[in-house]
Amino acid sequence: MRLVPNALAQRSAPWTQVQDAILSDAALRAAHQVVSSWDGYAPTPLHALPGLAAQAGIASLHIKDESGRFGIGSFKALGGAYAVAQVLAQHPSPADIVVTCATDGNHGRSVAWSAQRFGCRAVIFIHETVSQGRANAIASFGAEVRRVPGGYDDSVRIAADVAAREGWHVVSDTSWPGYTDVPRNVMQGYEIMAAEAFDALPAPPTHIFIQTGVGGVAAAVAGLAKRRWGDARPCIILADPTGAACWADSFFAGKPTVAQGTVDTLQAGLACGEVSELAWDILKDHGDFAITVPDHLVGPMMRQLAAPANGDPAIEAGESAVAGLVACLSADGAMRHAIGLGPASRVLTFATEGATDPALYRSIIAGDDLHA
Repeated sequence: MRLVPNALAQRSAPWTQVQDAILSDAALRAAHQVVSSWDGYAPTPLHALPGLAAQAGIASLHIKDESGRFGIGSFKALGGAYAVAQVLAQHPSPADIVVTCATDGNHGRSVAWSAQRFGCRAVIFIHETVSQGRANAIASFGAEVRRVPGGYDDSVRIAADVAAREGWHVVSDTSWPGYTDVPRNVMQGYEIMAAEAFDALPAPPTHIFIQTGVGGVAAAVAGLAKRRWGDARPCIILADPTGAACWADSFFAGKPTVAQGTVDTLQAGLACGEVSELAWDILKDHGDFAITVPDHLVGPMMRQLAAPANGDPAIEAGESAVAGLVACLSADGAMRHAIGLGPASRVLTFATEGATDPALYRSIIAGDDLHA
């Protein structure tokens, strides 16, 4: 594990006009009004984990459990679906619209689910290493699934190129120069999850550990934390897979940087080599550290959550859901000192997916760590 401080971040850094144009309280209220009107909406549980808190030597530990979100098992239902709804709100005939995206699994599933719900067509691009189970889950919502060569970042570019030729609407969870409106809506949907968690906590957290990927959800959580608590906001620690550490590498460089290495990880939903432009605009000021999480720690954490022996509630958390929790529990003494983690700390983490690939989940829970 590697701890990388973000030299650009400061607790006293203001919430800027640029950042407020990305994420704002008014936009959060608008997103919540839309999403909470959908059939099946309900806040997901926030679980206290006193057993793991004692193991970590901290005052409290809470985890937001997204395994039941809208029946598709991931927080992504909030972002991709809200963005699709915003696209379709500008068009009187949804049946004439094609939405598309690239995905490691969960975002594409959200876009496909919402396209089916709202009556448009979806074409979802997946890369070489996306499991067939995740491909099948996307297709189950009526989407056309296209597998393309390369990794996630390659599939993002291919989806954008095809959409430009075909006149389709890209609904991406990452942003790049000239493409920001839709991923802004995706991130605003994610803030609903953060708001639910913050509202349910018995006391404000001192630390938030959140896994990354392109950084959209981490930026949403950090942005709401800054707007809600100002200079008293919690310490924000990003959890990067060791094999796809684009945020750790970017914090080290002091600028957005492509991840070093193969960008290959068991934590499939986090297998991203390039940070989102919009997420960088938030996290460069309000993300304090990044910790890299090796794959071999993921399976044991999933099993501990699934069958706790310490009186904590059982939680179904997929392989992309536990990086933040692993970072909190596995940080060594020097890391804990650097981030101020100790007996008085109140930690919030997010289990961002359930068993979104059931066969792989069962295999890992059964102890098949060959995957790691």
